[in-house]
Amino acid sequence: QALSEIVGMGGGGGDLQEMRSRPLTERRVDMHGFCNPSDFQRSPYLSARGNIANIFRGSTEEGYKAYHADKYDEDKNPNGIINFGTSENKLCFDLMSKRLTQTDMNLMEPPLLQYPDWKGHMFLREEVARFLTYYCKAPAPLKAENVIVLNGCGSLFSALATVLCDPGEAVLIATPFYGGITQSVFLYGNVKLVYAYLDSKITGTSTRPFQLTVEKLEKALQDARAEGVTVRALILLNPQNPLGDIYSLSELRDYLEFAKRHELHVIVDEIYMLSVFDESATFHSVLGMDRLPDPQRTHVMWGISKDFAVSGIRFGTLYTENQDVANAVASLCYFHGVCGPVQHKVAQLLRDRGESVAPYWINQVYLRANHARLKAAHTYVTDELKTLGVPFLNRNAGFFVWIDFRKYLRTGTFEEEMLLWRRFLDNKVLLSCGKAFECSEPGWFRIIFADKTHRLQLGMQRIRKVLEEREQEILAEEKEQPCQSDQDGKADSTDEVIFVSRHQEPTCAGSSNLGDLIGLLQQQMRSSDWLQKNTAEQFA
Repeated sequence: QALSEIVGMGGGGGDLQEMRSRPLTERRVDMHGFCNPSDFQRSPYLSARGNIANIFRGSTEEGYKAYHADKYDEDKNPNGIINFGTSENKLCFDLMSKRLTQTDMNLMEPPLLQYPDWKGHMFLREEVARFLTYYCKAPAPLKAENVIVLNGCGSLFSALATVLCDPGEAVLIATPFYGGITQSVFLYGNVKLVYAYLDSKITGTSTRPFQLTVEKLEKALQDARAEGVTVRALILLNPQNPLGDIYSLSELRDYLEFAKRHELHVIVDEIYMLSVFDESATFHSVLGMDRLPDPQRTHVMWGISKDFAVSGIRFGTLYTENQDVANAVASLCYFHGVCGPVQHKVAQLLRDRGESVAPYWINQVYLRANHARLKAAHTYVTDELKTLGVPFLNRNAGFFVWIDFRKYLRTGTFEEEMLLWRRFLDNKVLLSCGKAFECSEPGWFRIIFADKTHRLQLGMQRIRKVLEEREQEILAEEKEQPCQSDQDGKADSTDEVIFVSRHQEPTCAGSSNLGDLIGLLQQQMRSSDWLQKNTAEQFA
């Protein structure tokens, strides 16, 4: 039934109103709607579950497969695809390759070549507990028995969804969000997602674009329950992917209190916690809170793939005080274990303390260099976007910028967004479009900036070329059809906000900075196409 619904539903087109008017059950089936499943052919060799797994792979990995078939290489393939779509840190290979090949990493003892405790070797779990105690600023030492080790956070999402939910039940998450979570919770556990839709509109002085509020979570939860859907958990991404938002302590407390009121588990993904690259931004871990509202239902994830720029080393860790959850997840670790030699290397990496309490190499060498490189790359890309007059969210965490390309869509639909995505790919640059993150507004894209300068420069040139061509096409179309409204599905230019100021905690209106306001207005004028559309000839 699920397969027939997916195949019969068509592509991920339409707009926000259409999406929200559909029943939740349909919305959650159309998870992969990034591409059109009508092209999908059922395989006689696969079960219904196998066919669903197949359609997931075909729809979510089109750009990724194209990239691997035609990778850019400065010498061997200069016309290949530049990957600004996959969230990887490509700035620190020199540091990590040197550290991972030092002599202390190359231990080989019998226990490392034998079956381990499925929760992970105790020496590694003790090191993870000490590491998280320090970097999460935990008020008391974290305990090794609450640590579980798996081969990546995708496996953790899958395992947690399976042990916390029954098939057909749901987990609540705010959109836009990292789309890989969808298949992580669905493919094994047949667990669906219920969306709390966020949008870019600012409604008051104390709000920010795509701000998550308890009110939005309450509405999504009540809508789901009204349709008979059982919601078991809430997923929080902090720092948030793709927005780059960092939640304040008061926001985190509000979300956790909301979950406690409704007896929801909270899965907190803090995979980018050490990738906050500007001193003006402060990350707060859930594990650093003085008191958790519901510690038995709070589960925190972290891994090394992002913060240590080693996405090819599959390592993720779960911290939970609930031993029932820990033991249930551990039973699935049989399928998702980390090999012994890698566990040793990770333990060595995390314990690099020198003489101080804090890990010496991590703090004094790696994080300093990594943050400086991330900041420089982020500055380059955002400066290019400002020059192009493209709106974006300016945040200081993660490897990505959330970009507003809505003015390059004539009709403001997801079909048109997909055409723009394909056009970037045809011009040999891979981005991620908003539909892949279940964004409610067509036209938003995510770009990864954690890359070397020469690739950033060439990739931005290719992006500029596509946007300039698209601008000219829209102008030509408007000249041919001057009376046709082109505002359907797009924000009015007077409501359009350019998000270039750094993230700040909500403040009172009186604290607004005049310089920030002037800069905001200047950016709006630069990006607005009002003067292009409202020419003297048109008025005449």
